[in-house]
Amino acid sequence: MLIRMNEIFPISRLLIKKKLNVLNEHDRMQFKKFNEKYPFLKEVNVEDLLEEIEAYSDIDKEQAWKSIQNKYQNRKNKSRFVITRRSWFKYASAAIVVGIVTTFLFKKEIFQSKEEITPIIVNTNQDIIYPGTDKATLTLGDGSVVALEKGNDFETKSAHSDGQKIIYNHENKNTSKITYNYLTIPRGGQFYLRLSDGTQVWLNSESQLKYPVSFNEGETRVVELIYGEAYFDVSPSNENKGSRFKVLNKLQEVEVLGTEFNIKAYNDDFNIYTTLVEGEVAVTSGEQSKKLSPNHQTKLHLESHKITVHDVDAKSETSWRNGVFSFREKPLKDIMKVISRWYDVNVVFENKDLESITFKGVLGKNQDLETILETIKNLSIIKNYEIHGKQIILK
Repeated sequence: MLIRMNEIFPISRLLIKKKLNVLNEHDRMQFKKFNEKYPFLKEVNVEDLLEEIEAYSDIDKEQAWKSIQNKYQNRKNKSRFVITRRSWFKYASAAIVVGIVTTFLFKKEIFQSKEEITPIIVNTNQDIIYPGTDKATLTLGDGSVVALEKGNDFETKSAHSDGQKIIYNHENKNTSKITYNYLTIPRGGQFYLRLSDGTQVWLNSESQLKYPVSFNEGETRVVELIYGEAYFDVSPSNENKGSRFKVLNKLQEVEVLGTEFNIKAYNDDFNIYTTLVEGEVAVTSGEQSKKLSPNHQTKLHLESHKITVHDVDAKSETSWRNGVFSFREKPLKDIMKVISRWYDVNVVFENKDLESITFKGVLGKNQDLETILETIKNLSIIKNYEIHGKQIILK
C-alpha cells in the first residue's frame, strides 16, 4: 500500500522522534497505527532522511547526528536517555518537529497516491482544518465569472482548464482592442496559470492577477498583480520577437527580459517585496529604480515610497510554490499571516508578546492546521492554542 499524501509529514516526524526515543504516548499510538498500515516503514533509514534536510534547513546535520549518536552510545552505561531543551532545539528541532524530512521518501516514490484521504483525528474535541487547494475564480472579458476547481473543466476559444490550472493558447496577435481576464485566488487557495506567450505564473492564496487573453506582437507584455503574491517564470524576449515583460502593482513596476521572480504585495502588508530567483529585473517606483541580481529582494515601503535592497535566500522566500513554508527568523505575527491565508482562518494572539517571537524552520503545506500548531507548541513558542471554527487563539 502506498502512503497517502497528507500522511507524509506526520510519519517522517514520528520516525525521527522514535530514533531519538522521545515519543510520547499519543505519538506511540499514532506510530503503531502507521506501522500496522505500512509495514515497510520499519525499513526506512532515518540517517538517510536526515541527509535530505540540507535543501530545507540550515541545521548542521553532521554535528547534529554525531551528537545524537553519542547520546545513544552513552545509553549503554546509563539508565535514562535525556535530551535537554537546548540540545533538542539546536540539533533536532528542525528535523523532528517541523516535518521537513520527506524528500528522501519522495525520491523512493512511496508516497504517490490518488486515494481519498481519511484524516487521523488528533483531538476529537477540536475541528480539523485542512490545508488549501487549487481553486480560483476566472472573470472573463464580458464580465461573466467561472469557478475553477477540481472536477470543473472549462474551455473557451482562448483557454482551457481542468479546474486545477488554466492554460491559454500560445498565440500573440495584433489587435486594436485587448481583452483582459482576471484570475482571483481566495483564502485557502492557490492556482497555476500559463499565459499566451508561455509565461508561467503561480498565484498564492488571496491574490488577483489581471492579464490579456493574448499579447500584441512586438509590444511590451504587461500584466498587473492587483494584490497578493505571485511567482513568475517569464517567457524570454527572444521567443516573443524581442518584446519585454512588465508586472505592474500598486506603486511599482517590474521589468524583465526573461527570468524568474516573486512579488508579494498583500493588502494588509505595509511593504511590497520583489525577490529575484534567476536573471535580472528592474524595480521602479516614481523616480527610483533598482536592478536586482539573484538572491536579492527589494522592499518598497508603501507610506514612504522608499525602495531598499536586501540579500535573501530566494529559494526560501519562494518555497510556498513547492509545497512548503520556509521561515528564517520570522516573527510569529508574520508567520501566522501566511498560515491564516492558506488555511482560511483568523488568528488571535491572546498574549501579544507572542507576536514578536521569531521562528526558524519549514512547515509542510499539506498538513492539517492542528499539526502545524502542535509543531509551534512543541518548540515552546506558544504554551497552548484553541480552535473555534475558523478562529485560532494562541496563548
